Amino acid sequence: MQNPIDRVQRIQSATGCLFGLAYGDALGADTEFLSVEEIVRRYPPAGPHDLSTTFPVRVTDDTQMALAVGEALLVAQRPYTVKTLEDPLRDAFIAWNESPENNRAPGMTCIQACDYLACGLPWYKATISHSKGCGANMRVAPVGLLKIGKDGVTAQSRAAIAQFQAALTHGHPTALAAADLTAYAIADLVDGGNPTGLPERLITYAQSQRSIYHQDWLGPLWRRPAAASPEAFIERGWDECLQVLERLRVAIEQMDRQSDPCLATGAGWIAEEALATGLLCFLMYPEDPVSAIQRAATSSGDSDSIACLAGSFAGAHLGFAAWPAAWLQRIEYRERLMRLGDALDA
Repeated sequence: MQNPIDRVQRIQSATGCLFGLAYGDALGADTEFLSVEEIVRRYPPAGPHDLSTTFPVRVTDDTQMALAVGEALLVAQRPYTVKTLEDPLRDAFIAWNESPENNRAPGMTCIQACDYLACGLPWYKATISHSKGCGANMRVAPVGLLKIGKDGVTAQSRAAIAQFQAALTHGHPTALAAADLTAYAIADLVDGGNPTGLPERLITYAQSQRSIYHQDWLGPLWRRPAAASPEAFIERGWDECLQVLERLRVAIEQMDRQSDPCLATGAGWIAEEALATGLLCFLMYPEDPVSAIQRAATSSGDSDSIACLAGSFAGAHLGFAAWPAAWLQRIEYRERLMRLGDALDA
């Protein structure tokens, strides 16, 4: 019989995932662009250990764009199709781009693509076709929280949505595959997947999806880099993700909680490395979410994105109750995060 406490945490897994994303994002916001030595010097003895004392504790564009994706999912007509979801996503991204709160050092790929979307270009012409930056998957968590069987969502459509939301700004096949993998990891943890076996399950999933191009959703995107075929286009992305998942597997076998995690799986500026390094930090402390995001924030790469992904994995696994209660009233956008979490947990 399931422990009642475990059941409550599982029911609140979406809320835990979203708040974990925001907490990690906030913790890593002030350490991005710094070396580990500089981080430790500013936040002795081992890096940031608590949220800022400012109110509210500010997040970055990572949380802002995750909210944009999630709120677009809520307003879109169901069942989801490219026709029902494109406009809500486009509108949400443009609104984010034009907001005065978009002042958190956003990625240039997102800015440029959203400018093109605002001009009315078809999304597959607006996207930055060469970019596989982590902006593609630092915002995908709400897609991973969609429940199979609800509102017509299937495993295939959830994968397609994860890739499609990435493709509106990041047109590189690796950005699509990494977003799909990130959403799959979150869904796996929400469903009770054991963290220990997660990397192997991700490798199996990547291999199963390697030649699948979601034509109904991605349309002519594959033609922009002049790929030989849709399958050849997407295979490149999955192959690069499989390479970094192999690096993750080696890092886990040789687990080193003291060294900079970016040395093992990459600095996280690109999507597949953000996924792998965020996962590595989570898997260092799968039952201790605060330590997971602290480790992620104390890294030499894209610390806020790595920590937001680590927090989303930890929250999906452990639920909302695992986070410090005192943090709830301090984090920026807490009302929007709670509304979205409640809707996805329903």
